[in-house]
Amino acid sequence: MPIPFEHGLPHFAHSLTGGKAKIVAIGSSTTAGHNNIKAYPERLLSLLQAEYPTAKITMVNKGIGGQEAPIELQRFDTDVIAQMPDLVIWQVGTNAVWQRPDHNPPPPSFNETTRAIRDGLVKLRNETQADVVLMDLQYLPAVLTPAKKDKAIAMVEAISELARDAGVNVFRRFAFMKDLYQVEQISFDRMVDPMDDDRLHDSDWVTQRVAWAARLAIVGGVDKARSSAAANIG
Repeated sequence: MPIPFEHGLPHFAHSLTGGKAKIVAIGSSTTAGHNNIKAYPERLLSLLQAEYPTAKITMVNKGIGGQEAPIELQRFDTDVIAQMPDLVIWQVGTNAVWQRPDHNPPPPSFNETTRAIRDGLVKLRNETQADVVLMDLQYLPAVLTPAKKDKAIAMVEAISELARDAGVNVFRRFAFMKDLYQVEQISFDRMVDPMDDDRLHDSDWVTQRVAWAARLAIVGGVDKARSSAAANIG
């Protein structure tokens, strides 16, 4: 089961009640899609639309493979803020951990990445009304090698701290997928895209499980916001 969101999603909940809601998903290949595997945003949209059939939900996918938080932040004005979203899902952290220094362009440093996430959260708070969710790393072999595992864990922890400081939610994909592997004993061969020699990208099966888990977390956040609003009225 996914870890529930710490905070409610009041803006998204209010928009659903009004009959129209928009989500912007920004990130790298997890968001954009990889090979022929349908990415999580399209799957999540279908699941949420089934959950809230009386609302028209729009999903704007602004994923670009290979990017990381500093470059994504440069796209915020056009790709996120101008869209006037009710919910923003920002998938971050993987490429700063995984990409090699000789990658073109070179990956940002750990500190450059965390600084961009912090600045991006401030920008979203100041320039949108949206609820914000950070999505952390995938738990797959490419980021679990001896050379990368410590940095991956540190990035997951940094994302959690940045979210806590900003008062936003984290979709804890790393922990969710770790449970798939360790608790449900799903093999990495089933979790990894079989066409991916780097063993970095989620398989079709895992992508669907991640979308399912994100739907549960978002529905929980909507329910939490509605319960809080009802208590305040009462």
